[in-house]
Amino acid sequence: MPTPPERIVHLGLGAFHRAHQAWYTARASDAAEWGIVAFTGRSRDLVDRLTPQDGLFTLIERGADGDRFEVVPSIVRVEAGDDVLAFVAAVASPDVAILTLTITEAGYRLAGDGAPDVEAPAVASDLSLLADAFARDGALGQANPETALGRILLALDARRRSGSGPIALVSCDNLSDNGGLLRRALMDLAGRVSPELVAWLSESVSVVSTSVDRITPAIDSDAESRALLGATGWVDAAPVVTEPFSDWALEGDFPAGRPDWESTGARFVDDLAPWEKRKLWMLNGAHTVLATFGPTRGHRVVSTAIDDPVCRDLVEALWDDDARQLPGLDLADYRAALLQRFRNPRIEHRLAQIAQDSTTKVRLRIVPVALGELAEGKEAGGCAGAIAAWILGVRAGAAPAPNSIDPTTVADAEASALLAALDARLADDAVFAARVASAVKALQTS
Repeated sequence: MPTPPERIVHLGLGAFHRAHQAWYTARASDAAEWGIVAFTGRSRDLVDRLTPQDGLFTLIERGADGDRFEVVPSIVRVEAGDDVLAFVAAVASPDVAILTLTITEAGYRLAGDGAPDVEAPAVASDLSLLADAFARDGALGQANPETALGRILLALDARRRSGSGPIALVSCDNLSDNGGLLRRALMDLAGRVSPELVAWLSESVSVVSTSVDRITPAIDSDAESRALLGATGWVDAAPVVTEPFSDWALEGDFPAGRPDWESTGARFVDDLAPWEKRKLWMLNGAHTVLATFGPTRGHRVVSTAIDDPVCRDLVEALWDDDARQLPGLDLADYRAALLQRFRNPRIEHRLAQIAQDSTTKVRLRIVPVALGELAEGKEAGGCAGAIAAWILGVRAGAAPAPNSIDPTTVADAEASALLAALDARLADDAVFAARVASAVKALQTS
């Protein structure tokens, strides 16, 4: 089978990208026309595992009743994420039409208001570096930004200078309005370093928003490789395990073309917000509740935590709040599907993995629902319970404390202090704050 041409660049190669965007691309009706150049995040482990395999890997769909195996051929080259020169060259290529991202919420380096955190040392350093590189025409090759957005701006400016034409940027991270957030962040940063780049971004870069939904747990790659060899006879140093369910909704334009993703189930919509919120608030919000509170009740994975009546009641109450904030969507089937997915005992989705960056996740997945409920005069009781669960998880060390809380004192921190560190608007609502405090006490005795 011929190798597909390099038409897509991806930044943040990991299991989720391979189980989702790479899988959709490989199954598209025109897959032979769309190869992916994938750059890792902070680790080069996948470079070492995938390069000898020419980017090929096995996707293991792990259902409750057994496994299904599929070789995915869409990644045609794998590079280290810190190879800035290679990344710039790939994005600047006139053959490339799309840059996709899975850099996690933290990778955007945003402040609380959603704008770039220009006070952060890495962001400030990159701005200085980029301003100098853009001012000295031809000095791009000497620049080495640390942040993902800094590297993207460097690469986009190289594309501008080379006249390689328009490109679509596709954020696949679990952020509300991820495309809009990415566009605003890039325009903000570009405005600080290059007026020419700002003008070109406005004319030549389309930023696509997406909602991506497929549970892809962390695995022991070596153990899965041995099991795969026994089951199929295939030698694969980098298999991926995922659930049978998948969903992908996209909103935006692709000025230089795109794969026929809808041929394999992707949904292109005019208004992504309801689909995005459904996934972010219901799947990811429930995961955050289970990940922060589940360990306090002795659970290690999602499948056991969701069958704990106390944890399940917390999730169901949160979903009740979510449903009121998602009018117009028939959520009964989605709720039932979520419970079935969470209960799959063969998907070992570790709570410790999900609990990372939990303060940011609660702010994105639960706080907006609480604010919406309160604005409509509702109690937001499900959100209060979810936040109480997070508070107890932080106190117990199952989830990291907010940066403003001294980690040596977090075990004894008042619920009010943790709520204020999470969101001042919720803390200032005396009735809601009291409801959270009451939920904390109730969960402590459950």
